[in-house]
Amino acid sequence: MVHTPEVVVITGANAGIGRAAARAFAQRGAHVALLARDEQRLEETRREVEQRGGKAIAIPTDVADAAQVEAAADRTEQELGPIDIWVNNAMTTILAPLDQISPADYKRVTDVTYHGFVWGTMAALKRMRPRNRGTVVQVSSALAYRSIPLQSPYCGAKHAIKGFTDSVRTELLHDKSKVHITSLEMPGINTPQFEWCKTTLSCHPKPMGRYFQPEVAARAIVWAAHARRREVHVGSPSMLTIIAAKLAPGLFDRYLALTGIKGQQTNEPIPDGRPANLWQPVPGSYEAHGSFDEEAHKHSIGLWFSMYRNCYLPAASGLATWPAGGKGSEAGD
Repeated sequence: MVHTPEVVVITGANAGIGRAAARAFAQRGAHVALLARDEQRLEETRREVEQRGGKAIAIPTDVADAAQVEAAADRTEQELGPIDIWVNNAMTTILAPLDQISPADYKRVTDVTYHGFVWGTMAALKRMRPRNRGTVVQVSSALAYRSIPLQSPYCGAKHAIKGFTDSVRTELLHDKSKVHITSLEMPGINTPQFEWCKTTLSCHPKPMGRYFQPEVAARAIVWAAHARRREVHVGSPSMLTIIAAKLAPGLFDRYLALTGIKGQQTNEPIPDGRPANLWQPVPGSYEAHGSFDEEAHKHSIGLWFSMYRNCYLPAASGLATWPAGGKGSEAGD
């Protein structure tokens, strides 16, 4: 039997989580369409995919433009074949208080981080639904449940992605479609976004709390693309954040008011002329990793528990009831 490589589309594929995910799919021999704005880094990622055993095409795309996304989907199917997996990952953000963000900049974050997911999902479902197969992966965030200070455009977009995805999921269920849509709630990840996001802060931005390397996110994406899980909480920080937001939202408000602003900054002053990628890609060979390798974790026990919960939860339940069950069995005999 001839194995047909799966065809994967990844947005935001030229750095950070998207680049790490492209490498991970390449190791499975996938054919990958790489979508992002920077042509140089797209070409670098394309070479990495093919060095790892996959096949790739680089498609310069601004996901805020629905027509560009649709054209990228068309080209993918023409050159690689029917799309099996579509990974919505592209994002941008601004780290600044609300009163220091212009309406145009706020709209731009929304157009990339939220509407980019909408246009990607539309393009994917347009092709997947008639074939009655395929998976859409939404690379979201724990911030879809619990907003933090200084990132109101990004948090608002992630909340919107959750609402949008839940709505689309119910439509697929109503139609008894075999197309699957899944969300991944990411913790902080060490990506170049902290080098190039637009900001009005005086000190260098950083991930907040416990954070991880992009390869952790990539493992979760590849797994979720095949597991048909509704939602995956990537790492214990995401799980704990979501739980705390549900159980004690007011207390969490006060905690973040005290810690959230300082917790997103280092003590390193931002140099003059720092580039920002909000409207144009920042040139240069940015990689999957950002500048916080020393503090970023390479593995996540929380992700492992999330992935394999169907194995250990029944076992734990059985152990909890074993003494009572044992006595009952003896009495019955």
